[in-house]
Amino acid sequence: MSEMTDIQKESRLKKVDSILITLENPGEKSLTYTDLTKVYNLKVDFRNFIDVKKSDHREFRKQKIDILAHTAIVFTSRHAVDHFFKICEEMRIEVPIDMKYFCVTEQTANYLQKYITIRKRKIFAGNKTAADLEPFFIKHKNEKYLFPCSNIRNNSVPDMLKKHGIALTEAIMYETVPADLSDLTEVFYDIICFFSPSGVHSLVHNFPDWKQNNTRLAAFGPTTAKAIRDLGLILDIEAPLPNAPSMVGALELYIKKANNL
Repeated sequence: MSEMTDIQKESRLKKVDSILITLENPGEKSLTYTDLTKVYNLKVDFRNFIDVKKSDHREFRKQKIDILAHTAIVFTSRHAVDHFFKICEEMRIEVPIDMKYFCVTEQTANYLQKYITIRKRKIFAGNKTAADLEPFFIKHKNEKYLFPCSNIRNNSVPDMLKKHGIALTEAIMYETVPADLSDLTEVFYDIICFFSPSGVHSLVHNFPDWKQNNTRLAAFGPTTAKAIRDLGLILDIEAPLPNAPSMVGALELYIKKANNL
């Protein structure tokens, strides 16, 4: 669907009372969303639209990847960390102490302590996106990188390393599949927020006859926004914005306008 005109946007600018966040409830980290419920008297629910399933180590062996032939690992999420070390455990592989770790975020880097002693390892972390790691990749371009990922993954890491002629092996260690959302058939929200193309596809997988009507859709990131538009759905809220770098910020701007605050 093409970009909405200003008139179309105005016609869809209706009062917001309820929001569905298509992620697991992050607990204390959701305080910013909790603030929305208090300040604007909204109902905000969390529901993960995707499930992550571990690949069996026997399935992994079919990829014929020698983990120990690599000198560096690229992690883009906690899921990748968990499944990498579980596969290594099942295959009785002891990861060398001199293995280097490149993590997209500081949170992912800190999560490594669940499996290794961080202070004894070489770990490089970005702030938010794979682009933050580019200077580290260039500096360590002679490493042989392993990229634990799911069957559905973002192209940013492979494309970046390919651009610099750096060796990378993609290793599928888990699968991203649509969650069972059958219990949501009679539940309606004014806004549904998506954070990945997989979440968007889960919606149409679970509800092939779903009609958007007055439900506003929000997307974080350009690939999520594209997935919504490619399905012929209307994208009402897009994040990040220059004046709202987070989904919460983009929602707040929209709510203030829609609710005449």
